[in-house]
Amino acid sequence: MKYGLLLPHFGDEADKDKLLQGSKRAEELGFDSVWVRDHLVFEPHGEMEKPNRTFYDALTTLTAIGAVTSKIELGTGSLIPFRHPLVTALMAGTITQLVGPRLILGFGAGTFDHEFDAVGMSGLDRVELVRSNAEILKRVMTENDVSYKDEFFEFHDVTIEPKPLGGKVPFWYCGATPRSARLAVEFCDGWMPGRISMDTLAKRITDIEAGSQAAGRTRPTIAVIPPTSIESTREEALKHVNIPGLLAWANKAKFAVRPPSGSFETVDDLSGQLIVGSPEEAIAECQKFEALGVEHLVFDFRFKFDKWYEQIELLGSEVLPKLRG
Repeated sequence: MKYGLLLPHFGDEADKDKLLQGSKRAEELGFDSVWVRDHLVFEPHGEMEKPNRTFYDALTTLTAIGAVTSKIELGTGSLIPFRHPLVTALMAGTITQLVGPRLILGFGAGTFDHEFDAVGMSGLDRVELVRSNAEILKRVMTENDVSYKDEFFEFHDVTIEPKPLGGKVPFWYCGATPRSARLAVEFCDGWMPGRISMDTLAKRITDIEAGSQAAGRTRPTIAVIPPTSIESTREEALKHVNIPGLLAWANKAKFAVRPPSGSFETVDDLSGQLIVGSPEEAIAECQKFEALGVEHLVFDFRFKFDKWYEQIELLGSEVLPKLRG
């Protein structure tokens, strides 16, 4: 299993040195990847984030990190489709030419209407926009003189250069719903939910495996991004996590497999949606994901970005070596 880090490129702790020096240190410690989110008009999630609206652009941030590292993978978890896909194709190809074939493009439909309203994209089916982006990116990254038309985009005889180093950039679907899992099987190379309960994750993976087999396709890469807090004890780690916020978010998840009580009420109910505790407890949680078939786990330290370097060092020195075995 690969292990990555969500970067502090938003909110109170967004900081150039944390991004660049932290990513260099993550690479030195053996992390496999670093990841960014995406917004155009950022409105922090009330249950999860402070009200600071600072948000560094996703692809610009990854380019800067790629310039100071040499091998760590650079992922988006996830881009939302407010960019024209030809612009994204040019940016993605450029990134790979500048820093190597390390980019993973995770895409999602986005949560907020206002970001699309702001750029004249009101009322569009954003899930279908993701599908359009996947098809257009696949074609213009590998072909010349491409013509394309659907309900969102139309162009003729377009060639985008440079093409990505290494061929097509992996395209992942980011979402936790049953539909997201089906679409990942249909046209994606990976599937990455964010906060998702362990029981829900198990069901989605079972469905993805069945769908892939029925379609005669290789199963998409399975990844997750659980909020994480690691300290010397579980009690200390829990002090840094907004448990009520996580429970409120979990109970809003329409398609989640719920606990026997019918609702998410305790920390234990958040299994899969949270990695919290000592290094030994973190190892045990990671092994649960691996047993389900997860292939890429990204630690989300948004509750701990004020302790960013400490968390990287703790994971890199006391958790990763034991997980590598």
